[in-house]
Amino acid sequence: MTEYGDPARPGVVPASPRTAGTMFAALYGGPAPQEGHGPDPGHDAYALFHQRSLAMGWHDDRSAGGDPGGTPGAPGLWAVNDAGWDHPLADPGAGLVSWFQAEAGAVAGDRPLPVQPFLRCAGDVTARAGTTSLTAVQVLVPVQGIDTAARPPYAIVPSAPTAGWFAGRGRRARTPVEVEINSGRDPSAPAVAQEFTDRLGRLDQEVFAPGAREGNGKGAAPAPPFDDSFWNGPPLHGAVLHGELAEWSCEAVGWLAEVAAESAAGIGLRSPLLFTVTRAVQRK
Repeated sequence: MTEYGDPARPGVVPASPRTAGTMFAALYGGPAPQEGHGPDPGHDAYALFHQRSLAMGWHDDRSAGGDPGGTPGAPGLWAVNDAGWDHPLADPGAGLVSWFQAEAGAVAGDRPLPVQPFLRCAGDVTARAGTTSLTAVQVLVPVQGIDTAARPPYAIVPSAPTAGWFAGRGRRARTPVEVEINSGRDPSAPAVAQEFTDRLGRLDQEVFAPGAREGNGKGAAPAPPFDDSFWNGPPLHGAVLHGELAEWSCEAVGWLAEVAAESAAGIGLRSPLLFTVTRAVQRK
């Protein structure tokens, strides 16, 4: 249920000249936001995500028609569709603490899908609500919104230049993680994972150091909190990688998801990709 009591009915927005498609983020961990946090319309998940998007200049309100006086809305990276602290389709044992849905605007040929700022915004909102520890970050990426024909030679991997933000992080910040790439009914996941690791190896990046890879299989990723018809589900085809992330943050996961999306588009995938990063359990 949403904060306003209506059943959550997310719907995928197909790519168009003005949009890249639907992004959906699900964050898992604990403790969950306190009961009673959501009823105040000024402090629910949707309102907080909308306000954070506005504050960072990421919200695209052109679809809203601007203000009542007729002023055109401002362009941005996405338009907020919905959000919540819980979801009726979530696995009760998965530990979902928040979810966010937005319509990504169309991106220029030399720019990545805005997954990194989208997850940063989701993480900021979740932290503001009181969640202190995330165990997994899951994001549905609209690969169909990537126009590979528009990629100039210098921007085959448009997310590459932002890897420098994570450089120089100490060993203590590095975190073992499990990465699951799922292509739904499309059997391309192993090929996407191979292209993903190949691209990471060619980039000058310290964000993710890949380790063992399972060509096919199911990892620790929770089932997504939406119906199969929302994307290309069910999640039948997955590939799992293990490795170290430069830091455990939504931004770092977002950077990886951007590279995964670009890898998927590069091999011809034209449907949404489900990307999940789970923090590995530290054994003493």
